[in-house]
Amino acid sequence: MKNVKVIGAGGYGGVGIIELLLKHPEFKLGCLVDLSDIGKKISDLYPHLTGFCDEVIVSPDDPKAQAKYDAVFFSTPDGVGMKVASAELEKGAHVVDYSGDFRFTTPEKYSAYATFIGLDPNHAAANLLPETIYGLSELHPFSAEQKLVGNPGCFAVSCILGLAPAAAGKLIDPKSVICDSKTGVSGAGKNPAAAFHYPARYEQANAYKLGGHQHMVEIEQELSELAGETIQITLTTQVVPICRGILSCLYAELNETMSATGLLEAYKSFYADKPFVRVFDNTATIGTAQVSGTNFCNLIVDVDERNNRLRVISHIDNLMKGQAGNALQNMNLMFGLDPRIGLDFAGRCP
Repeated sequence: MKNVKVIGAGGYGGVGIIELLLKHPEFKLGCLVDLSDIGKKISDLYPHLTGFCDEVIVSPDDPKAQAKYDAVFFSTPDGVGMKVASAELEKGAHVVDYSGDFRFTTPEKYSAYATFIGLDPNHAAANLLPETIYGLSELHPFSAEQKLVGNPGCFAVSCILGLAPAAAGKLIDPKSVICDSKTGVSGAGKNPAAAFHYPARYEQANAYKLGGHQHMVEIEQELSELAGETIQITLTTQVVPICRGILSCLYAELNETMSATGLLEAYKSFYADKPFVRVFDNTATIGTAQVSGTNFCNLIVDVDERNNRLRVISHIDNLMKGQAGNALQNMNLMFGLDPRIGLDFAGRCP
């Protein structure tokens, strides 16, 4: 059994990975770390864990937190992992970071991202960037030699997986890509805010960050790499009054006349050996409920044949394939395990 530490255990990303680890046959929870709720049991914060995980949250400087662990998940904001990941790696841990700290493999790429979102462009552990990998293993497969992974952003997972086959196949005009993405309120995290107070969210849907969302940088980076040319997107992110889930409606002009059947075949071929991506035709009656609580990405693939325009509808659970589920998928690979271990379940209905 591999011993695991979760840093930022009290947030939604932390409890998400805790829930998954409790069912994992190869990993066991060894330590929960946070800056708040120190001394409380995690089941005090999340009563559904009572009897399943009653581990006490400790501070980062607690001797238990300083011990050696085989695997460490950083469920923390930008700027945290880069300051302390080195110490974990030196102890021999495998590290998955949820933030943008290790999604970019050069100081220049990180600087562009940080500048875009108003952070210090200088990375505190720039020496580690050549060692990291963008943790979307459907596009970047890696082996047990990998010690450091930057988990992707939730909107990025939704949009990249929805557009990757088209970009890689050079099927679309690189200047025509539109990503219209809607997320559940849990994407804002656990901490209360006026905009997410119940009366402000009930029967309310709104767009936000129209000046540019941080995940746009990742999306453009990955799609451009696949296409071998620069792809610039128009990304509109919106919050809708559901708890969890992302629905991204993705559009682009096709370079050549193509049928819905032809595009569907291209997508099915691209994802043939990717167990967490499921491809459906335009008759599928699916939505965010069909991925809720799972690590799947469900894609409806279609062509607006009247306008020769690609139309892909991408569905993920923002807290699973968009966060904790994908993180566990990455950690499985880092230990040479089947990526489906601890994640191969169908979800729930209704």
